[in-house]
Parts: sequence; C-alpha cells; structure tokens
Amino acid sequence: MASVEFYFDYSCPWSYFAFIRLTEAAKRTGSDILWRPIVLDRLLEQVNPGQPVSREPGDPRRAAYQAQDIEAWADYVGITMNRPDEWPADSGLAAIGAVIADQQGQVAAFSDAVFSAYFGPNRDIADPVVLAELAAVAGLERDAFEQELANPDHGESVAANTDRLFKRGGFGAPTLFVDEQMFFGNDRLPLVEFALGQRSDRKFVMPGQHG
Repeated sequence: MASVEFYFDYSCPWSYFAFIRLTEAAKRTGSDILWRPIVLDRLLEQVNPGQPVSREPGDPRRAAYQAQDIEAWADYVGITMNRPDEWPADSGLAAIGAVIADQQGQVAAFSDAVFSAYFGPNRDIADPVVLAELAAVAGLERDAFEQELANPDHGESVAANTDRLFKRGGFGAPTLFVDEQMFFGNDRLPLVEFALGQRSDRKFVMPGQHG
C-alpha cells in the first residue's frame, strides 16, 4: 500500500485545507496517511534562528491577498472558515492530542473536530477541557484522553516530529512526503495524489493520463 507522511499544525489554515483534500486523495488512491503533528512555531525558530517568529505577512498587499486566498480555498473545499481571535493559537497541546488519537486509530476524526472547532466557532484548542470535549466527539474516552495530555512522552513525540521535518529539509506546514519526495503546501496536493497514484496497486487514471 502506498503511504504519505503528513506534517501539519492545527493552527495553520493551509494544514486544514490539506487535511480535507488529503483524506479524499488517500481514499481515491487506496493510500495510508502517516500522521505527523508538529508545532509550526518551533519549526520556524529552527528555520530562522535568532529571528522573531511571525506568520503575518509584513506587506499589506500580501496580507490582503492571503485573506482572499484563504477565503477562496475555503469555498473550494466546502467549509466556512473564520479567522480566530487568537491566531495563531498555541497548538502544542492539540498536537499532543493527535498523538494520543493516532494511537487509538481516531486521529482523522480528532483532527476534523479540532480544525473545524478552531476555524469555525473559534474554540480554544490550547484548553485541555476543550480538547477533551473534541476528543469525545471523535470517539475517544474523555477522561482517559485528558489524563494522557499530561504524559510527557507525547510531547516528546511532537517535538521529534518537528525536528525530523527540519532535518528532512522542511520549512513550513503543511509538508508531505511520499517516500522521500517532499511536497510543501496545500496547493501541492495534486502532485501528492499523482505520486500516490503511481505507487498505488489500484488501477487509477490520474490527470494528464487520459487517452
């Protein structure tokens, strides 16, 4: 079975778009998603050592385009996206939640709940009570999940994911790998699906391969 590694951050709107599109692409190609939650600000500190971490475009023209781009992608994938009051959120605890959910086979459902809660009604995804509620929505046992959020091993897993991405040449989120081929950004999903299709054991006609 073909597989794709998905490095993502819950406070990143493009990670949300890529999550939606990747789950669909994985179904079409019969591929497995290997979930790699990261903390984007930790990665950016490594990419730009000694520099302030900021995800805001400095130029007002870029800021206006970014807002337009987010709205266009939200329309394209069929979601309503609201810019959270606290953006970017501290996503570290949510990333730990993803590690816990992945161990129990519920990371896709958990991710859907977290992304939609943060970019929809602007829930506080740094609040363990909120995360436990979202975990319950995703089918996890609430009290056990909330207890596991304090397990330092899970935080180390998130840090290791982030550091591994940097060592592999990554510099932002979302980043995806098919084998060792790296793809950066939500807009690279057609190339990711093409790479998965080439490795799939299904008969799958990709764009550009039609007779």
